[in-house]
Amino acid sequence: MEGIRKAAEAYFENQSDRKKKKARKTFNAMDKNGDGKISLREYTDHLTRKKATNFTHQNIFGALDKDGNGNLDFEEAIVLFYLMQSGRALICKSCKTFLAGAYFSCSQCFFNDSVSTYEICCECYGGKKFRHNDGHILCDHYTLLRQSRSAIQAAPIRKREKVLQFLKKGLLVASISAGVAECISNGDDDDDSSKFNCSIM
Repeated sequence: MEGIRKAAEAYFENQSDRKKKKARKTFNAMDKNGDGKISLREYTDHLTRKKATNFTHQNIFGALDKDGNGNLDFEEAIVLFYLMQSGRALICKSCKTFLAGAYFSCSQCFFNDSVSTYEICCECYGGKKFRHNDGHILCDHYTLLRQSRSAIQAAPIRKREKVLQFLKKGLLVASISAGVAECISNGDDDDDSSKFNCSIM
């Protein structure tokens, strides 16, 4: 989780002042009682109201709560904003825990046209505690990324263009997903301060 936390902090620091202010407004909107921290109830109520229920998994809140006090301060909430923007809030398909570190993905599912992918934690993969399609190959996420790049570089120019088109399509799906998360999170509240804008990251 520390790697994700560092990435989130670096990402936040490189945002404009306007986006940083928007992040603070969003935090304040989630903090209904105004005590400067977001409780689990405030967290789940806000995300449920904004129809972002895939982020309400107990493991995600627990991972965000770095000091373990049962609440999120602003610095901890920055990681939530980053997870929402990046689509990095992945849950192990086997044990249902938040994938805060390295994980394995099914390469066939990853490169398939479908939006659905299959990710599992290292413990489930190493302990063979998962069921997935026979013959499918699972790779750690870094290897999968490197293989994607290698495949593009090794392909003849015409095929490379097709591969790039395929990858652009995948990035478009990811971008649309982030846009949908932003639209869902923005909701239709009249009070601008309560709108959760994923693009703040």
